[in-house]
Amino acid sequence: MEKVLKPVNGFLALILSLVFIGLAIFFFSASVMQPLWSLPAIVLCIAALFIWKGLMIIQPNNARVLNFFGKYVGSVKDNGLFFINPLYATIRLTQRVQNLAIPTLKVNDKMGNPVEIAAVVVWQIQDTYKAAYEVSDYMVYVRMQSEAALRNLATGFAYDNIEDENALLTLRDGGAKVNELLEKELNDRLATAGIIAKEARISHLAYAQEIAGAMLQRQQATAIVAARYKIVEGAVGMVEMALEELSKKKIVELDEEKKAAMVSNLMVVLCGERGAQPVLNTGSLYQ
Repeated sequence: MEKVLKPVNGFLALILSLVFIGLAIFFFSASVMQPLWSLPAIVLCIAALFIWKGLMIIQPNNARVLNFFGKYVGSVKDNGLFFINPLYATIRLTQRVQNLAIPTLKVNDKMGNPVEIAAVVVWQIQDTYKAAYEVSDYMVYVRMQSEAALRNLATGFAYDNIEDENALLTLRDGGAKVNELLEKELNDRLATAGIIAKEARISHLAYAQEIAGAMLQRQQATAIVAARYKIVEGAVGMVEMALEELSKKKIVELDEEKKAAMVSNLMVVLCGERGAQPVLNTGSLYQ
């Protein structure tokens, strides 16, 4: 469990070490006349070096994990110059927000179609003890677990609704919800290392090249069918309205045969892709 320490200010120790160095120089100079004076000079030099070993500078948004002969002592998160036990071993960690670009992965979606997917993860160290001691290399751990989480997400959903029409959530249309699920799974995986995923977003999503052409044709066919359905639906409504208005206003009386012919002609005109070229009848209605 992480323990945050507040070490003593290091400026006093720095000044004391400089005083020791000054006295050591003085004693070395005096040892020319009195050789015994070299002994305190050596002791003062060793003391100054011992103090320097205990001085520690921590930059903003950085931390040091302290270890005393294999035992975790605590973590220092404040920035500045500090003095600690010179026998402590330290591990430097950064608590700055970092970005990880997951390279494009080729995976199979829920329907078995190969897709290409990539993501960007924004992460930060929260627990320095776990980051230093629970995993061997937290950078490698973040990268591997991020790729695993992205693969697991891609296999859990279909790419779109073409094959799974009843899917409530797909990779292509999921948007913020898919990103939210990816972020949640990342936080579950990275909690072991004391790391939090602040944001996770899919940066690339496409069908794999070997099926991209076929899927594009399928999407186009689906779009054409949907458009035709709307056209026919609208044409039927217009024909129905035309017949009702003609009957209501008694503009012309049509028997069933003429109604069928009129419906056929109107449907051809309204549903055709090109402009109709009508044949004008200059005779009577029944000629």
